[in-house]
Amino acid sequence: MDTLVDDSSAKLARRIQLERDARGWSLADLAERSGVSKAAISKIERAEVSPTAVILVRLATAFDLTLAGLLLRAEGDAGRLSRAGEQPTWRDPDTGYVRRQIYNRPDHPLELVQVELPPGRQVEFPASAYARIRQALWVTDGELVVHEGTERHVLQAGDCLGFGPPAPVVIANQSTRPCAYVVALVRN
Repeated sequence: MDTLVDDSSAKLARRIQLERDARGWSLADLAERSGVSKAAISKIERAEVSPTAVILVRLATAFDLTLAGLLLRAEGDAGRLSRAGEQPTWRDPDTGYVRRQIYNRPDHPLELVQVELPPGRQVEFPASAYARIRQALWVTDGELVVHEGTERHVLQAGDCLGFGPPAPVVIANQSTRPCAYVVALVRN
């Protein structure tokens, strides 16, 4: 199984720089579009730091990509079949959340992601992360609290939430056990 943090940090760093260069953007341009500081982007591109999920979402959104799309581009293209042992994973260095890219292809509208969120941890995403996608979240194990704008949803294993209009989102595991969930998303 590929783990972007362990053996592909350099690939991710190169991909971010390639995406920026392909658009003719300076560090300042990307910083303005993403809300991530020039210094942080520079360190990420030099593979001096591993970006958090929040930072990667902001960068991906600036490139008009989903997080999955950015990670897939960093790892290279895959075929129609996504074998379990070949699905790339990524660990957020800040929260310890582990994200497995189950399925994503540039020629297919659907992306599937499996996430394990450690107990007592949360991940926050800006509304801009949801501007060009529609998604549903299905809890497969544990309990999850989702704050979507002003709405609060408590989800148990088996529950599924379809997200509404773009809003800031906080996904929190307030329990004492890990929580696993699957995200299905399509681009608008």
